[in-house]
Amino acid sequence: MDRKIYEQMAKLDADHWWFAARRRILAELIERVARPPDDARILELGCGTGHNLAMLGRFGTVDASELDDTARAIASERLGKPVMAAALPDVSMFAAGSYDLVALLDVLEHVPDDAASLKSIIGLLKPGGSLLLTVPINPWMWSAHDVAHHHHRRYRQREIETLARAAGFTIDLISPFNTLLYPPIAAVRLLGKLTGKESSDDAMPGAGVNRLLDTIFGLEKDLIGRVPMPFGVSLVAVLRRPLA
Repeated sequence: MDRKIYEQMAKLDADHWWFAARRRILAELIERVARPPDDARILELGCGTGHNLAMLGRFGTVDASELDDTARAIASERLGKPVMAAALPDVSMFAAGSYDLVALLDVLEHVPDDAASLKSIIGLLKPGGSLLLTVPINPWMWSAHDVAHHHHRRYRQREIETLARAAGFTIDLISPFNTLLYPPIAAVRLLGKLTGKESSDDAMPGAGVNRLLDTIFGLEKDLIGRVPMPFGVSLVAVLRRPLA
């Protein structure tokens, strides 16, 4: 991503509604669906500025990778140890079969070879270990936001299912999310297409709006995996390496 995107991310990620509510949702899914063991070994690939590292650290010992130099420096400071540089599908700097949980959070869409990346990630997991994956969905929503963030694609759910099974994963959970806010977000994206908007949409909203959006998005924490989510802006999956 552009350097200015990382700098903006580091300023906003503690309080911006999307980051804050998403962390609560992901923590709930780790606890309820992935269920790593106590003191799990955890790896986040493509951790950006490290805004998920503290949340992941609640479940065990965390290692991380990030390709961008600026983001990696910020993440290393947050993690309290060096974050490695890794360009998927190359994960050779990490020991095979050593992690209980790998997090790949809005990263796969940045990678040219997504199939090879998932195949390399399954090799990092212990038998029975899980991959927590999020990606943007709905190719029709492609916008200036995707361009600014250097996305290669937006996915369809069936594409992730096919990629996951081809890599050898079983699927514990796969669901759209950011569902409750889908109508206004979709409307904004459609309006941007009609008006030729060329800027990203990462700015912090006003405090009241930010709290409202945080509350609405955060309601999905107890819904995903329990209530069918028919559509959404993103997709979340918990994929597991089989025991045998």
